[in-house]
Amino acid sequence: MKRGQENGSTRRIIMTLLKMKGPLTIGALAEELGITEMGVRRHVLQLEREGLARNKIVRQAMGRPMHMYSLTERAEDHFPKNYHNLALELLRELDHTSGTEAVNVLFEGRRRRLLAQYSPMMERRNLEERVAELSAIQNSGGYMAEWDREADGSYVLREYNCPIRQVAVQYSRACQCEQHLFEELLGATVSRSECMADGGQCCKYSIKPKNPS
Repeated sequence: MKRGQENGSTRRIIMTLLKMKGPLTIGALAEELGITEMGVRRHVLQLEREGLARNKIVRQAMGRPMHMYSLTERAEDHFPKNYHNLALELLRELDHTSGTEAVNVLFEGRRRRLLAQYSPMMERRNLEERVAELSAIQNSGGYMAEWDREADGSYVLREYNCPIRQVAVQYSRACQCEQHLFEELLGATVSRSECMADGGQCCKYSIKPKNPS
């Protein structure tokens, strides 16, 4: 095993132990791992520097105070989440009890909320600035977006990650609402030529200025 892989594995085990059994002392972690306290301390201090672990001093009736380590809220992002399964279960239940139109209304409500939230960011900007801002917005949501200007003056926006992919696979209205949201925010004609929910490598949007009326 390479040194980097070993360090990564030890770090991961420490985080798992703190999540399942914490708070723990350096000594307790070393005993669980079967390595020296010095080796454990190096990893734990690095987790502290990254804001993933915290240290609390616990005073005892006798003896020296103990340094107890636990994970921070930020560390929760490093553990698997099953949110998409919960979302799908809720959507299926709504679909079953109230019908597909009720699910569509839910997606439309999300589109309107995001439109109200992001529209002020697009004011007094030209199309290129809006595309750049939209890419930044999507990146902040975990979509791994990038954009380019084409030779004909149009733009292309690519998203290499889709946080709602599992939902979109079963409910295409999610993708439709995203496309409509982009059109409204950009004030442009937006078409999608590739979609991850349909097996594509990315979600690819072509963005063109609207023809003057």
